[in-house]
Amino acid sequence: MLKPTTIINAIVALVFIFLSADDTSGQADPQNYLFNSGQTVQPFFAGWSHNTDGSFEMHFGYLNRNYVEPIHVPIGSNNRFDSGDLDQGQPTFFYPRVNRSVFSVTVPENFGETEIIWSLVINGETYRAVGWLQAEWEIEPNPRARLYSTNNSQAANQAPTLTVDGIDTVTLPATLTLTASVSDDGLPEPRERNFGPGVVLPTFEPEGPTLPINVPQIQSTNRLRPTRVNADRVTVTWTQWRGAAGVSLQSQDELPPDQAAVTVSFQQPGDYLFRIEASDGVESTTKDISITVR
Repeated sequence: MLKPTTIINAIVALVFIFLSADDTSGQADPQNYLFNSGQTVQPFFAGWSHNTDGSFEMHFGYLNRNYVEPIHVPIGSNNRFDSGDLDQGQPTFFYPRVNRSVFSVTVPENFGETEIIWSLVINGETYRAVGWLQAEWEIEPNPRARLYSTNNSQAANQAPTLTVDGIDTVTLPATLTLTASVSDDGLPEPRERNFGPGVVLPTFEPEGPTLPINVPQIQSTNRLRPTRVNADRVTVTWTQWRGAAGVSLQSQDELPPDQAAVTVSFQQPGDYLFRIEASDGVESTTKDISITVR
């Protein structure tokens, strides 16, 4: 006859085996790791759109798998388009995480079934984005337009004007100010959003629905992103397009309403390119500013 202690020990062992087989919550799954640094960049084709002259825009974005570290890949064999000019205006500075429809490449009306390939080589591995004119991949080039009025105000809308003042050469330790002056026609008018009768949007306030406690939240408030500033109903976005990491862009306050400015600090010498965009939500104007740091 088995002793009670033997039976208890056997039951405990069986329970432990059962839980070990079915409960993998304590086991690390590499696919669920979140990496701050040391990862790669995957370029991707984001779709194509029509131009009024019959040509096409091929839109590209990228995923920097890091949550913190930006990556710099200079134009050349490690950052190239595989046909035509290696340099098609692609960035060399890659912000962390997903960045959609970052830039586009214009292809001719007779592009047909030709492929356009953007290749990045990082840590010895090649990552490609392949685009072609597949019908299912046609996109609306500016999906934000649907948030604005569809009356004549949108048809009459003109892109904002944009001028940028700053110097083009600095010496380390280097800090400079770039100032954008904008003007806009006040169009388009925002569309009134009507969710219909009986629709109650979640508020996440005490009297409304609460956020489930089992939903993991990724704290991304300090993640490196392009710098955005509002001026005269226009959003001005400052993006480091090319150049080494370690650049800081800090927006300035107490400016005239039609101006937006950033203080740029550099840590390394080299050639840098910044892209400044002024957008009224539908139409936009873009300027590129080159800066040499010695």
